[in-house]
Amino acid sequence: MEEKKQFLCGVVEGFYGRPWTMDQRKVLFQWMQSWGLNTYLYGPKDDLKHRLLWREVYSHEEEGQLRTLIKEAQSRGLKFVYALSPGQDIVFSSSCDLTLLKRKLRQVSDLGCQAFAILFDDIDHSMCQADSEAFSSFAHAQVTVTNEIYRFLGEPAVFLFCPTEYCGSLCSPSISKSPYLQTVGEDLLPNIAVIWTGSKVISRKLSVDCLAEVESVLQRSPLIWDNLHANDYDSRRLFLGPFKGREPQLRSHLRGLLLNPNCEFEANYIPLHSLASWYRTGIKERKDEECEYCPDRALSAALHDWMQELNQPLQAGRQSTRADQRSSAPTTRCKTPDKSDCPSTIRETSAVAKLPVFPLNSSSPPSSPTKVKGETEGRGGEKKSQPNHQPQGSRPSAPPGRGQKAQGWVLCGGKGLLSETQVRLLVGLYYLPHEHGPSAQKLLQDLTWLKANCHLVSANSKKTPPLKIDEWRGRSSRVLSLCEDIAQLHCSVVNGANRAVLYDLYPYVWDLRNTALVAKAFICWLDGRVLSDSSTLATWRNCFHWCGKTTGADQLGVESEPWTFKGGVSGEVQMLLPIGSSSDLFTHPPPLFPTSRLYNIRPYHSKDKLELYRMVRQLHLRTQGGQESSASHPDIVGDRCLGPCLALCPEYCFILEDELGACGCVLGILDVRSFAKRCQASWMPAMRDKYPPKGGNTHPNTQDLIQLMEEDQGEYPDSLIYHFPSQLRLDALPELVDVSVSRTLLTALLTALKANGSQGVFCEVQPTDRQRLEFLTKMGFLEILRGEARSREGVVLGRLL
Repeated sequence: MEEKKQFLCGVVEGFYGRPWTMDQRKVLFQWMQSWGLNTYLYGPKDDLKHRLLWREVYSHEEEGQLRTLIKEAQSRGLKFVYALSPGQDIVFSSSCDLTLLKRKLRQVSDLGCQAFAILFDDIDHSMCQADSEAFSSFAHAQVTVTNEIYRFLGEPAVFLFCPTEYCGSLCSPSISKSPYLQTVGEDLLPNIAVIWTGSKVISRKLSVDCLAEVESVLQRSPLIWDNLHANDYDSRRLFLGPFKGREPQLRSHLRGLLLNPNCEFEANYIPLHSLASWYRTGIKERKDEECEYCPDRALSAALHDWMQELNQPLQAGRQSTRADQRSSAPTTRCKTPDKSDCPSTIRETSAVAKLPVFPLNSSSPPSSPTKVKGETEGRGGEKKSQPNHQPQGSRPSAPPGRGQKAQGWVLCGGKGLLSETQVRLLVGLYYLPHEHGPSAQKLLQDLTWLKANCHLVSANSKKTPPLKIDEWRGRSSRVLSLCEDIAQLHCSVVNGANRAVLYDLYPYVWDLRNTALVAKAFICWLDGRVLSDSSTLATWRNCFHWCGKTTGADQLGVESEPWTFKGGVSGEVQMLLPIGSSSDLFTHPPPLFPTSRLYNIRPYHSKDKLELYRMVRQLHLRTQGGQESSASHPDIVGDRCLGPCLALCPEYCFILEDELGACGCVLGILDVRSFAKRCQASWMPAMRDKYPPKGGNTHPNTQDLIQLMEEDQGEYPDSLIYHFPSQLRLDALPELVDVSVSRTLLTALLTALKANGSQGVFCEVQPTDRQRLEFLTKMGFLEILRGEARSREGVVLGRLL
């Protein structure tokens, strides 16, 4: 009687992500050995631009690396399975192609590999003319080649075959009636295991009942290739939740189960740890409740062990457990900075400077994100930690009153420990493909309710019962609190001792942090600023579908693949915003050098005016070489840049602040025509009274700036205003290490304009200012007019909302 075959339970190295390093694979093997997992499947499919890779033998160097990998796995008691995917370009009837395939696999066999897999997934069913003449069907061609390779390798104990119809949704017309699967079941040699993913490519659940049909057709127990935690189909999603939705009783009906994990190595601790718990539960024969697999208990156990891993001082790629003090920063998982987001510091200008209209950043990035030393004076003279790259004084000197920390903020500096509460929040936000964790569910539920009921607190609503307003603001408070927790989580990940985890998880927590900043700003803005249906200017319910009608969870359903709605919780929060369909505003590369500085974006309040005036005055002084005549009025710069918007449409002004207070602002005008009339009627007369032409104390440049104020309210063509009724007037920012906040700040303003009915926004930039033009272009703005909008030259860029 044949001995019962070992159940294969383990890992598939992420085929479509960046290849893991040898150090990472060694750590993986240690995990697998200690947790009882026994199989590792590896395949050279990480570079899809070279599908002919299977035709080539490995070079001497590659051969050495592969031999090391095989031996390392075998020394840990793991079954190393080597996989090839020849289906894209093989001619099945070609003896030459078959010889090349055998040659490649023989080389791997000679290196010590004793288990193999041939994968025919994700390929076209069509055959060339030669194959059509030689084989009765596509399945017949695959099976014939697979059987021959299997015999050639000496019929190894582990040999896997992945069919082209590898899940129920790909079978035509159905699993039981598929001619393809019937041929595989009848003609494939019985000891070759067939790979299966379930009812879908990414199956929500796997049960004994749902596998009975395919087991009958294949005439063997399938081996599950489980894509539950695979995230290669969505760059904004990560899956940190436990192994779930698979009955432990499956073990007796399967040849094995291999988990296709997250592309990011460090994101796989909980998935693999909980998979091992599931596997061990299936082995146990006792039937008491304690032995039944519980995903929540498995998650708690994995979290307990992962906390120790998270707080180890590991470098990116797990190259060393010793802190590396080299000046060059690790580049694993890092993307090049977006230079368009990093305009240079302000150039010297004439006495009457054309004040900046867009980002005024940025200083050079730090030489290493892991080094923080020394102190420098922050804005207003407060001592603060500063990266050692940044020369003293590289940020604008603080205006008076800028030195105090923003209320309720906690400075994040130096290496620290992630708390278990924060890690649970992280897992809840990046849970599973078909299911959000508790924190994400609550966030989406509250946001959906606040969106649907924002008329209760609208600017022109009729009398609303106080209890309804209290309920709205209570839910709003919970959302704002959770958004603050997300910002703190981002800060803690950046400050964590484990840099390996940082560089794998940072793009995700950074993306969610930015989305949360916009959501938080928008929820604050809704209270008393959104216009309800009775408004003649806009109707929030009918303006260009300002919010997604359903969340991603509603769209997904049990029977849908999770890629039908991309973005995960970040994408769903985005779709609950008025400009949620504008993905270009939310998807951009993370900064090359992570920063833990805390930022907040919120609507403008009247008490901010003094600080904003001081900020823009300081920025203007830099253009003048730090000199200013004592006769110049201290408010003249602020009155020109900020005054009209702050006085006439403050509801479209947003403040950016960090731990020390306000550090930037962006201003918008909903209706340019109406705004211009109001300026001429009230604002300009007030300015002429404030800055009279007579008298010897008026600075000569004051009258020039008054003239520029007049020009700022100049006429725009009707054709422009028809399509772009709103205007972006200013985005004043000091240098920022994380320059993405300038994008996020602008997005918050566009969200508010869209919510109150704007269909398009424009702004004017000098044609020589290439960096600002490029910045706007990457934010979706296109050139509309050049040199036609004003008496002076200017490029008008517009964006539909």
